[in-house]
Amino acid sequence: MSVLLFGVSHRSAPVSVLERLAVSDFDRPKLVDALLSSRTVSEAMLVSTCNRVEIYAVVDAFHPALEAVGRVIGDHSGLSVAELTDHAYVRYSEAAVEHLFTVAAGLDSMVVGEQQILGQIRSAYSDADDNQSAGSTLHELAQKALRVGKRVHTETGIDRAGASVVSVAIHRAKAIRGDQAPIRRAVVLGAGAMGSLATSRLAGDGVTDITVVNRTAARADEVAATVAEKYGITARGATFDDIATVMADADIVVTCTGSVAAVVQVGDVHSALTRRTNVAPLMICDLGLPRDVDPAAGRLPGVHIVDIEGLRGDDQTRAAEADALAARSIVAGELAEYLAVQRQAEVTPTVAALRQRAADVVEAEILRLQSRLPDLDSGQRDEVAKAVRRVADKLLHAPTVRVKQLASSGRGDHYAEALRELFELKPGAAESVAASESGIDELR
Repeated sequence: MSVLLFGVSHRSAPVSVLERLAVSDFDRPKLVDALLSSRTVSEAMLVSTCNRVEIYAVVDAFHPALEAVGRVIGDHSGLSVAELTDHAYVRYSEAAVEHLFTVAAGLDSMVVGEQQILGQIRSAYSDADDNQSAGSTLHELAQKALRVGKRVHTETGIDRAGASVVSVAIHRAKAIRGDQAPIRRAVVLGAGAMGSLATSRLAGDGVTDITVVNRTAARADEVAATVAEKYGITARGATFDDIATVMADADIVVTCTGSVAAVVQVGDVHSALTRRTNVAPLMICDLGLPRDVDPAAGRLPGVHIVDIEGLRGDDQTRAAEADALAARSIVAGELAEYLAVQRQAEVTPTVAALRQRAADVVEAEILRLQSRLPDLDSGQRDEVAKAVRRVADKLLHAPTVRVKQLASSGRGDHYAEALRELFELKPGAAESVAASESGIDELR
């Protein structure tokens, strides 16, 4: 069984394509169930963020599994095979593992080093675990990826490149407005993780008045109260019914709702402009995917929209070279360690089968000895049995240890095959022994 990755991200597709691929929390279990309905897919985990959709699947055959994944994604998004081919990337086996570690480290993010992706991977794994779509392979892979990401953020300064898309978007908006029009009043649409982060970034950048807008007033009030207490600023909650009103006096609007459709229409922005007394341009940072704001609103006079598409290539999205190199070095080391363990695991069933074969031979010879020398007392028989077992163990020790070491080089299947051939281990014997031992462990 190997890991197959099928993904589309900000690096491979425009926002319009990412919008069609976006997977809501409600739809995620349905897509995973559809993937698992394929005979070639035994485990599946779906990572969906504002700028990437990635499926990690444990499969027993590459091409049939790829067709199954493409079919499920195509049905969900309405994209044709040709459109998916133009924008998707596929990784298999070791390359899939390396990609996930790189993503977890923040090296593949639009803002290099941002930490939100760790929470998103953790959420994807948690959902897969809850839905029982993650087995032992994805469990080990996801846990390792999370450890890699945590280590990168702990041991390097990659976070200095910018904590999130939010900080870069706000910086861009401030640059457009210029020093003559400072940002003091802000509106944040969305009270989830991104919304909470946006309020903190804005308050830290000198914004003194924030209105948090959410579908439910209670959650909006909660986030507003938190930022007000932490930064000593004025903050309040509001609902989507108040969008036009609260935007009228805002210097900047940051949207990050996670909605599958635009929540701010052209009419809302136009209504806000008619009530507006502030002569400075209204800055809107649309960080939603799909977009939270109708793009047509950007054509209204006095409105500037900064969206995910516009953040591509920003100098601040790149980490300092030394920190990025250090992060990549950690990823490379962790990848090598993970793959070595996996390769050793591949030969473990063969080693177990070999030891079982030796044990069977030893027991058979001891029984023959007992029938030929019936006069041996129990103490003598035990000593002979121990001696024979010690000889077998010592003869097998070096080759079994060595084959596990050699397996780390990436040719473990060849060494395992050699052992099976040399000792005439029947096909399937290794797997059956491994399954038997696994069942014993579970009973324990």
